[in-house]
Amino acid sequence: MDNSSPENLIVVKKDVDGIAYVTINRPKSLNSLTKPMMTDLARAFKSLDADESVGVIILSGSGRSFCSGVDLTSAEDVFKGDVKDVEADPVAQMERCRKPIIGAISGFAITAGFEISLACDILVASKDAKFIDTHARFGIFPSWGLSQKLSRIIGANKAREVSLTASPLTAEKAEKWGLVNHVVEGSELLKKAREVAEAIMKNNRDLVLRYKAVINDGCKLDLHHALLLEKERAHEYYNGMTKEQFKKMQEFIAGRSSKKSASKL
Repeated sequence: MDNSSPENLIVVKKDVDGIAYVTINRPKSLNSLTKPMMTDLARAFKSLDADESVGVIILSGSGRSFCSGVDLTSAEDVFKGDVKDVEADPVAQMERCRKPIIGAISGFAITAGFEISLACDILVASKDAKFIDTHARFGIFPSWGLSQKLSRIIGANKAREVSLTASPLTAEKAEKWGLVNHVVEGSELLKKAREVAEAIMKNNRDLVLRYKAVINDGCKLDLHHALLLEKERAHEYYNGMTKEQFKKMQEFIAGRSSKKSASKL
């Protein structure tokens, strides 16, 4: 059993630069999730979403695993609970979160851990990372989206093989198939995740939130309706801008252009 105190199993840290870190902290159990941990993880994302000082969230696991899934010693408590209770559902809260979520995946991301990684917007993985779907092996029906999301990212045939065989998907193959954005040495994992977060933080905070939303919402639609959604939100965005905001935007673009010209001299 893990001797960590319950309140430290989900650790949240916020930097002054607007980057927040959420760590699943039960390393002796490979960060397997108990019901209270799931609730705390959900609350952490809900709280960070509401925190205007936070612009990007990095999610990781302590020790040698990202998350090895649900603690099966408390399986009945987890699976027979209220699956519609979004307040205690970490994946639901991650999907509702307006802020970009970067998953820093090392070691195992198994079943529920795999599903949590799929709820991230960007994935950085260490070379030793392995994504494994054991739903079919243990007779557990997926309820956090793995049966639907994975096929939309890597294709139905590949997703069927990953899930029906319960075979490990390596970081290298996950990157090749488009699931993972970057693969790095384990010692460079959080550094790379932070580099991505810092690049996001340099941009217009409001537009980043709106852009993430239109990409994610559009993924749920066919292309025709997704393009209509983009048009609708663009119209809403520009109609809501004041003359002063348009002026600031023009000044910002002009300033960037002049800096680029000066750098070429």
